[in-house]
This record gives sequence, C-alpha cells and structure tokens, in this order.
Amino acid sequence: MGSTSDLPIMEKACKMLDELQVPFEVNALSAHRTPDAVEQFARSAKDRGVKVIIAGAGMAAALPGVIAASTTLPVIGVPIKGMLDGLDALLSIVQMPPGIPVATVGVNGAQNAAILAVEMISLYDAELAQRLAVFKASLSIKIEKANEELANVKYQYKTN
Repeated sequence: MGSTSDLPIMEKACKMLDELQVPFEVNALSAHRTPDAVEQFARSAKDRGVKVIIAGAGMAAALPGVIAASTTLPVIGVPIKGMLDGLDALLSIVQMPPGIPVATVGVNGAQNAAILAVEMISLYDAELAQRLAVFKASLSIKIEKANEELANVKYQYKTN
C-alpha cells in the first residue's frame, strides 16, 4: 500500500487471504517517496516466492504501475478512495501503457483483489482451489439467508 493510511481498506485483502490460508506480506511503499524501495520490492518478489502482488494506492496511484514495470508477476491494483471519490486513482491504475498491465478492481475493492489473486494462484494449487470453492459457495448461502429475513419484513403493499 502507498501508506499506512490505506490499511483500513487493504486489511480487507489481508483478512480474505487469512481466511483462505494464503501466506502474504504487507508493506507500505510509496512510488513517489520511496521509489528505490518499491523497485527493490518488485524485483525481489519472485525470488521470495510471491506469486501475485496486490498494490493499493490513492490519488495519483502510481504504485501498482511502478511495481508492474519492475516485475513479471501479475499485479492487481486497488484504487483507494481519496480525492474525486477514487476516480483519479482508478484512472491512474487502469490506464497503463502497452506492455505494463495492471489488473484493476473497483475503488476500495481490496477484498476482490485478494479473491482475484487467490483465483490466479489456485490454478496450480488444488487445496487452495477447494478452499476458494467453499468460500464462493458460502456467498449464495448469505443471500438465501438474507431473503429469508426479508420475507419477515412487512409493508402494507409488499406482495412477497
């Protein structure tokens, strides 16, 4: 993440990775304030066993692109809402030049970034794929429960 002020959003990715039992690193790296550290992180990630990098950033949101420029690993960008409701960060991350792709989730979409990373990794990890399948199955259970609760909500003109 660009700074620890991004942690309230990025911790959603951490919690999702924890839930799915995926080892991960958490770092605060700034593309503008610590460019050498960002480049070192990106260049050494593969040797440390990193499979996918999730990079969250707001405003100018250069971090995901700078990381993608220094590694062959997949990078998932999380635009973080700050100025302009996060549109500035979203556009900064999604508009990468040819040859430097960054997969991009919605504004503040750290949980989806973690799920996307797990989907990528689970292509080669059957146990992780199974845990992911269980998680995805649980999503429908939540909606079924919500509909059961909504059935008990009464309105004068409600027909179901």
